[in-house]
Amino acid sequence: MLTDTKTLLLVDDEPANLQVLRNVLSDQYRLLFAKDGNRALELARSEQPDLVLLDVMMPGLSGYEVCNALKAGQDTRAIPVIFVTALSDADDEARGFELGAVDYLTKPVNAAIVKARVKNHLSLVRMDELIETRLAVVQRLGRAAEYKDNETGLHVIRMSHFSRLIALEAGLGEAWSDTLLNAAPMHDIGKIGIPDAILQKPGKLEPDEWVIMQRHAEIGAEIIGEDGSDLLNMAREVAMNHHEKWDGSGYPKGLKGTAIPISARIVALADVFDALTSERPYKKAWPIEQATDLIREQSGKHFDPELVEAFFRCLPAILDVRQRWQEEAA
Repeated sequence: MLTDTKTLLLVDDEPANLQVLRNVLSDQYRLLFAKDGNRALELARSEQPDLVLLDVMMPGLSGYEVCNALKAGQDTRAIPVIFVTALSDADDEARGFELGAVDYLTKPVNAAIVKARVKNHLSLVRMDELIETRLAVVQRLGRAAEYKDNETGLHVIRMSHFSRLIALEAGLGEAWSDTLLNAAPMHDIGKIGIPDAILQKPGKLEPDEWVIMQRHAEIGAEIIGEDGSDLLNMAREVAMNHHEKWDGSGYPKGLKGTAIPISARIVALADVFDALTSERPYKKAWPIEQATDLIREQSGKHFDPELVEAFFRCLPAILDVRQRWQEEAA
């Protein structure tokens, strides 16, 4: 039968302390026990527990040394560690957190507090796993849209990093910029819903075909849908609005100026720059100088003037990203 029972590794050289933790936790979790640091490291590597409760003062390897070894190991660095120790000095606690522990409990332990802390930290691990899974799905969907459009997949990588650099330069902060980095690959997901005959047509589109092509922005927003997460909400607004223009001449809604979400304004700039400087079946890659001249010329027309200024301030970093991913494509 399938089970989601989490495994905890309890490490203490005193059997009485292990018994106390056993009494507190055995009804909810699978428990592993180690009475010294070397055995703890062996079990951590072989059993991959979901969390470690670790004493500090032990013969041989101390708990600090065990934690340091866990965080240095490729297979064990992500396992959360809670110190459970008689050391109650603030400096000892600070050292534990510096080594990478997620919590620090002092003996004698309170059963309710131990249960609550273990549950909370396992919930955080689960949340991290869900976030990583969501990011993987977003990235793969973005890649699917690029393949349908005869892209290599490197376009979404480059323009996503360009977007993050512009956002940082514009003062939007690390967390917001990282969310944009992960949302940007979804900008053209709506192209999945456009017929190949139109999407891959080598020549100029007829007016009725162009109307269908423009639908990819709304289709993208429909595919992503309404969601409670910051990531997918940003991905949706980028998909819907990245073809809007600062002067109101874009599509699908003809939004103007700051009515266009700033995420979409940034992605529009990053997307166009990479498209201009990349070779396509229907065109050669533009030289950097020619592409940047067009960006300047379109400031206040296609692009937000303040974001254009931010773009030029971080242009050396953008060109580094462009060079790095071109080299990896070779």
